[in-house]
Amino acid sequence: MFQVSPASSSFSKTEHYEELVAQARALIADETSLIANAANFSSLVFNSLDGLNWAGFYFFDGVELVVGPFQGKPACVRIALGKGVCGTAAQTGTTQVVRDVHEFPGHIACDSASQSEIVVPLFTADGSLIGVWDVDSPNVARFDDEDAKGMEALCRVFVERLAQTGAA
Repeated sequence: MFQVSPASSSFSKTEHYEELVAQARALIADETSLIANAANFSSLVFNSLDGLNWAGFYFFDGVELVVGPFQGKPACVRIALGKGVCGTAAQTGTTQVVRDVHEFPGHIACDSASQSEIVVPLFTADGSLIGVWDVDSPNVARFDDEDAKGMEALCRVFVERLAQTGAA
């Protein structure tokens, strides 16, 4: 059985993300189901990083972002492109690192406990929008550039697996 390694203070943040990338790759390597892989990926990240209150996917249905597998409290179900942090990441194609969500114009408060957020847009090799990977924290300034690099590396593993299974 696959085991999640909890956050360890003996690792640097970069080393911890490198370990998570290896764990994510092993966790989803043999599964072809988008839903199963998204669910396990969400659980891995949520249970391996400190200071999170939500981690999950929003998938693009051709019109808007629709909530997918996640860990945390119930979420907003649909988000328009260009709206909130998730919609902005999807529309601009750039990772959004928001130190204080109350300072982000148009922030959508799905959980009032969330204080900071990081959202990574997900694209196929040909540039088609898959959706976004969204992680929230109840702590202001929980995420930084190292987190962005780490989350982007994790998301590459997920997108690569989608491509291998033909789901992307």
